[in-house]
Amino acid sequence: LHNMYKIYSTDEVETVALNGVNLEIEQGDFVAIMGPSGCGKSTLLNIVGMLDNPSDGDYFFFDENIAKYNESQRSELRKQNIGFIFQSFNLIEELSVAENIELALLYHDMPSAERKKRVAKVMDRMGIAHRANHMPGQLSGGQQQRVAIARALAGEPRLLLADEPTGNLDSAMAGQVMELLEQIHSA
Repeated sequence: LHNMYKIYSTDEVETVALNGVNLEIEQGDFVAIMGPSGCGKSTLLNIVGMLDNPSDGDYFFFDENIAKYNESQRSELRKQNIGFIFQSFNLIEELSVAENIELALLYHDMPSAERKKRVAKVMDRMGIAHRANHMPGQLSGGQQQRVAIARALAGEPRLLLADEPTGNLDSAMAGQVMELLEQIHSA
């Protein structure tokens, strides 16, 4: 990110969420962005994750400036390159563990057999294969976060973004999830 700005405007007030941010993350980096509530972390994550465009500045993603891409262009690039892990897990209660993970692959041009193979592989990697047919409500918080991580990894993204991935977990489970993320990074 080069000289990145994000300004939210209403009729009454203008809020500067990002003010000239410069950030360089190299392939293979493991980065944590920390700061107090309201300092722009989520805004930054939304821009890096191509969910939003900056008001001004440049965003180079693998040497391509995507700062002015429209939603359709960002969506295509995001689908092929980025996995998201959210604090609230964002699992669909009516779908099994395997179905929740496969859902992330439905937007890829991939045959059903390949989707099933990837789902099985990532469930095994996350240690949740034995829970494939369980519903999210039948899982602990830590297991739900493992499903969310598996879903993010299923598309084999080049970039994995996690928004407070341990925020809904107790300290022991939070430590395990962070260890898991470090293992994924090292692999």
